[in-house]
Amino acid sequence: MKLLVLSFLVAACAQSASVLMPDGGTAADGGCLGSALLDGLGKQNVLVGASMTDATSSAATWDVRYTYLSGGLFDSPAPCTSCASGCRAQNKSCANAAGGCAWWGCYQYDQDPPGAYARNFVTNAATAGQIFHFTYYELLQASGVSEGASEVTQAATNASFMTRYLADFRFLLQQIGSHAAFVQVEPDFWAYAQQVNPDPHQIPAAVASANPTDCGTQENSIAGMGRCMIAMARKYAPGARIGLHGSGFATGTDVLQNANASLDVRGEAAKLGAFLLACGAGESDFITVDASDRDAGFNHKFWDATNSTLPNFHQAFVWATALAETVKRPLVWWQVPLGNSTTTYKDNRVDYFFSHTGELAAAHSAGMFFGAGAVGQATPETDNGNLIAKAKAYVKAPQRLCF
Repeated sequence: MKLLVLSFLVAACAQSASVLMPDGGTAADGGCLGSALLDGLGKQNVLVGASMTDATSSAATWDVRYTYLSGGLFDSPAPCTSCASGCRAQNKSCANAAGGCAWWGCYQYDQDPPGAYARNFVTNAATAGQIFHFTYYELLQASGVSEGASEVTQAATNASFMTRYLADFRFLLQQIGSHAAFVQVEPDFWAYAQQVNPDPHQIPAAVASANPTDCGTQENSIAGMGRCMIAMARKYAPGARIGLHGSGFATGTDVLQNANASLDVRGEAAKLGAFLLACGAGESDFITVDASDRDAGFNHKFWDATNSTLPNFHQAFVWATALAETVKRPLVWWQVPLGNSTTTYKDNRVDYFFSHTGELAAAHSAGMFFGAGAVGQATPETDNGNLIAKAKAYVKAPQRLCF
């Protein structure tokens, strides 16, 4: 089959002077999109991380550990000041005796101040020599709307809801403060917004009207929402690195599952990049991308590891490279499925990523973070030790991002 990506050749040696790019160019020190991100963290190699238990966190050397923040918001206009008394989320008490709280701010012991759950993640990770990554995924769960366009046209336009939502986001940032952390803002939301209208300035959203304190100068649009949240991170969490999510299906074609060799993969990435730039991504630190939210064997969406038929890894990296170069920010591959030949649902991403780290670096990928996107998928604890073994081997021969 004649493929769009036949020219994707990579110099994978970590000691080489330059990395051959998918378009035949090279990434030198001066043009490395991830240098600012990694230098600021005291790193130089492609980062490795995962969503994992405490036991797994200590079983290998990791750069990053991540978790979702999702489920619901406090019912009051502002964050609770006590979890034990007077705090309610989704019309249920957050006191421990009530049986659980929907708001992440009170996931911990109710005698501890709200937010300790997030603060402990950040500080414990730092003690272990890791950086914590929060995936902020509250809009869908907290609003109660259906996934997709309704998140954009109903939840984001609701001034009362957005007041609480942005107050919650501010509260998270305040827990991070000057500590180093990654914050990913609303995976897939930006894709649903782009499908509503390719111009985010034309999509209404409650921004200045919902948070005049921090975002009074921003427009009431999806573009203003992205810019508002990035500006809030700079204000309240100067140690945080913040990024929006770039979905492979955002432009209406699922590029990462594409089997049509004539598709303009770079063109689709450029359209997504332009949308994210309008939402403030040019002021962010990174863009997250994901291969899939399920193990390939679960939904029968494999990538060909020989790169001879589509969809395959080379196509994904061509798309990723074009996205990074449009936004001029490095990428983080997030929630990479953990299935392998020994698990219930098979997958090949972990094995391919670790055996082709030069390709990741060539595609401006500053990190690869692994984790299950749903219950029932392989995890670092159920993959029969594959990820831990790969992480241990990687430490002995890590991949430089910039040369």
